[in-house]
Amino acid sequence: MSLITTTDASPNLSPKPGMSAMTESTIARIALVDDDDLFRESLSLNLADEGYEVVTFDRGEPALNFFAEGGAVDIVLLDWRMPKMDGIDVLRQMRARGIEVPVIFLTVLSDQIYEEAALAGGALDFVEKSRSLSILLKRMRLILDGTKGANEETDASSAQNTYTLGDLELRLENSRALWSGKRIDLTLTEFNIVKLMATRPEEDVSYREIYDLVHGKGFVAGYGPSGYRANVRAFIKRIRQKFRAVDAEFDCIENYPGFGYRWGCGAGERTGNGEDMSRAGDADMMDDDVAAAD
Repeated sequence: MSLITTTDASPNLSPKPGMSAMTESTIARIALVDDDDLFRESLSLNLADEGYEVVTFDRGEPALNFFAEGGAVDIVLLDWRMPKMDGIDVLRQMRARGIEVPVIFLTVLSDQIYEEAALAGGALDFVEKSRSLSILLKRMRLILDGTKGANEETDASSAQNTYTLGDLELRLENSRALWSGKRIDLTLTEFNIVKLMATRPEEDVSYREIYDLVHGKGFVAGYGPSGYRANVRAFIKRIRQKFRAVDAEFDCIENYPGFGYRWGCGAGERTGNGEDMSRAGDADMMDDDVAAAD
């Protein structure tokens, strides 16, 4: 099912700051920023049917004005290509102004460079418009569950929702990671990748499994049948950098060339068996070695 499942020829209605408060039945308020009138109208109707309140904008400038005037939402769905100011510039402006609302890029652009730029710029997720509505709803729910939890103080009663492994502490209720008591500023996606590996210590986790965690099972992207590996490496590189920002000796994410990664004891690179190593090209192994050095 495409993200566009309904159409409506009625004029676009964009609620303004100061509008009435959400009802108790409303799941969350969403800002949809997209210059495609049909897509914007259709998706806003679909989201409304799912219980969301949607504030729509046809360009980046009105959305920024909305926030400047005190408007608030729980998630921003942001298109990339728009007139005058494209989506990545809107995101930069938001972060520069201290607007930390979670952002999901929702775009027709599928090249990996756009996804990496979006995540590096502070977006929490990147979803192609060709994906089903159910995938978008799932991504939104993951973000809402994480951010709502992050606003609550962790107390002794939530100890059962904390996972500890050596110097690593994962607070599952609010998706926070700490290393030696110091918070690691992970995005929700990065937290989930760390959780996947750390809750299975010393167990090899494949590129495909990590990629499926990020994008959903069976999603195909990248160049060639294994193009998704570069996307996973980019995530791992950023995660390593964030841990090393608080501990230069951090070395718990170990490489398994040609296969994936594992959360280990800082022993470095794992040697795969003949079958796995035969599937790993020289360039693939080289990229993993570079990632380990980063």
